[in-house]
Order: sequence, then structure tokens, then C-alpha cells
Amino acid sequence: MIPILNDAMNASINVVLAVTPTPDPDFDPTTVTPGVVGFVVFFLIAVATLLLCLDVVRRIRRTTYRAEIKERLDAELAERDADQTAPSDKPD
Repeated sequence: MIPILNDAMNASINVVLAVTPTPDPDFDPTTVTPGVVGFVVFFLIAVATLLLCLDVVRRIRRTTYRAEIKERLDAELAERDADQTAPSDKPD
């Protein structure tokens, strides 16, 4: 029974070796580079990321400034309402 298994294993190994292509002798895997197209794609991704970061910073600053201005206006209105001697905007 063992010789049958040995023959089957040898046959399957021979099939795998017959199907597997041999590598090209001129091909050197250490010199593979993405080329100009890879550089251009990487550069465009970097530029898009930079622009998105700048846009996010701008939006965060705008939101912060609006909140600060709202707080100042609310403080001024509260101060004006607390001070009864201040002239009001309503006509008498």
C-alpha cells in the first residue's frame, strides 16, 4: 500500500512541476521599479492628501472663530442687559 501512495505523490509532484513556468533568466526581481506611472500616481495622492489636510484645517479654524465671535456677542448682550443705565436700541 505504501508504494501506491509513493507513486501517487510522485505523479502529483511531476504534474505541478510540469505546470509551473520557469522564470525568465533575464528577469532580476531586485531591479523592479514602479516607473514613471507609479511616481505620478504617488505624487497625485500626496498632493490630494495635502489639499484635504489644508481644507480640514481651514474649516476647523472657521468653526473656532465663529464660536469665539458668538461668545463675545453673547457676553456683550448680557453685559448690556445687565447694565440698566446703558441706552437701549428701542426708540422711546
